[in-house]
Amino acid sequence: SKRNRRGGGMPAVEAMLVRLRYFPVFLLTGFTGFDGKEGCVSFLLILSSAPMATTEQEHRLLCISPVDGRYANKCTDLNHIFSEFGLIRQRVRVEVEWLTLMSDRSEFPEVPGLTSEQRAKLSAIASGLTVADGLRVKEIERTTNHDVKAVEYLIKEKLHSTGDPTLAKLTEFTHFACTSEDINNLSYALMFTEAREKVLRSRFISLIDKLAELSQEYADTPLLALTHGQPATPTTFGKECAVFVHRLKRQLKNLERVEVMGKFNGATANYNAHIIAYPDVDWFEVSRTLVEDHLGLNWQPVSTQIENHDYVSEMCDTVARMNTIVIDLCRDFWIICGKIVILSTWERTLRESLSLSRPMMELRYIMRGVLGLRTIAGEVGSSTMPHKVNPIDFENAEGNCGVAISMLHHFSTKLPISRMQRDLTDSTVQRAVGSAFAHTIIAIDSTIKGLSKVMVSGPVANRELEEHWAVTGEAVQTLMRRYGLERPYERLKEFTRGREIDATSMREFTENIAREIGEDKPGVKGLENLTPQTYIGLAPVIARKYGTPVAEEKE
Repeated sequence: SKRNRRGGGMPAVEAMLVRLRYFPVFLLTGFTGFDGKEGCVSFLLILSSAPMATTEQEHRLLCISPVDGRYANKCTDLNHIFSEFGLIRQRVRVEVEWLTLMSDRSEFPEVPGLTSEQRAKLSAIASGLTVADGLRVKEIERTTNHDVKAVEYLIKEKLHSTGDPTLAKLTEFTHFACTSEDINNLSYALMFTEAREKVLRSRFISLIDKLAELSQEYADTPLLALTHGQPATPTTFGKECAVFVHRLKRQLKNLERVEVMGKFNGATANYNAHIIAYPDVDWFEVSRTLVEDHLGLNWQPVSTQIENHDYVSEMCDTVARMNTIVIDLCRDFWIICGKIVILSTWERTLRESLSLSRPMMELRYIMRGVLGLRTIAGEVGSSTMPHKVNPIDFENAEGNCGVAISMLHHFSTKLPISRMQRDLTDSTVQRAVGSAFAHTIIAIDSTIKGLSKVMVSGPVANRELEEHWAVTGEAVQTLMRRYGLERPYERLKEFTRGREIDATSMREFTENIAREIGEDKPGVKGLENLTPQTYIGLAPVIARKYGTPVAEEKE
């Protein structure tokens, strides 16, 4: 076409290749030329052998990143924020807001003022941006080899296409006195803000509220605690859920407190060109007005060419920490989802007599079985073992959290660093931020899904506790300390270590201690009703007080 010959638009060969898609290789076999140019045959043979997507599902099959492929349905909330189009959309918005500000102010007499109708048309360039406009930007970029300049040219085209001569006069004030990073840093700041407010915050709240639901439901459900992998003082399942509720709430507040910054001060952040063009303008005030009043960000008054990216580091560190907490949660639930295997005395003796090299513990964890997983019709746990119901949601979440953390840590340590006034390394790194947030969202959704399947097995939890009466020894020796009995810790140690302690033996011991102390002394009466199931302290109170939904959080 004429357009192709002029150098604009899609080159003819490229356009043809797009249409080939699944064109079979064998049809090109024996083809000896293309437009009389040798060498095109092998080029076409190679490209036509690689399938190209014709549907959305086919596109996902061909994606390298699982975020855009396998997990695409889980990340749709982030698509319009962190996609290439999302970045273009915010760049256009920033450029349009800058034009609007200049047209509103008398300090810029060469910039025409706008009527309400003209302002609406100008605003619509940003608010009405389409994917087709994004493609046009990419088309322009093939010529300019500069993404921000391509956005500038698109806006100029849009201004001319309005047919309004006043708006057409704004064309050369598009990108006025700007360096590309003025536009980019503000665009990314808007993207971070939108992701936090519309996606990350709501997802984490959903996770917290699901944990709070479990915390309240199981506030009184006793659970054997494990420290160093061995039986410890009992707790309740609800209280352990409240631990994660409280931790995530605290980090959510940290996330909300991060001040997203933006700078607008020129090539080396000194307003050099600005002050030459308009020496009487208060450029600090103009810059602050654009950043804060027009874009809703926090003004960065001092920087190099790039915004300092300290807030990016703060946000990424916080999200990484939240991912770390989710990993901790998933691993705990993974363990609780199985069963404890108790080794009897003769099994321990046998292993010791055979001098087995592997260290012997009273317990080893295959899985605990305290939590059951609701089965879902049609789901398969194992490709070969049909009986299995695996904790795959917690495992999926843990894996995605790990990927997110590794990326977020890189952003946190790399982005605040730039050689002298600017190098370009931050540009390519920032483009990957959406992937880290996407893996975070995938992890949160998988965790919520896993939590929705769990059921606490009261019989299993009680059986665990019943098999570990020794855990009540802590209460006995603490009371012994209060009343000055000699060697309280050592006596309990001698009584419990290396022995299987059951209800009968433990009660016999506590009765003897009660007589030593005096049965009428405060606290001694409680030993009569002491069991692993009742020895839960204030765990139910903690669960009900701190395991609450975000909406119920009190200042």
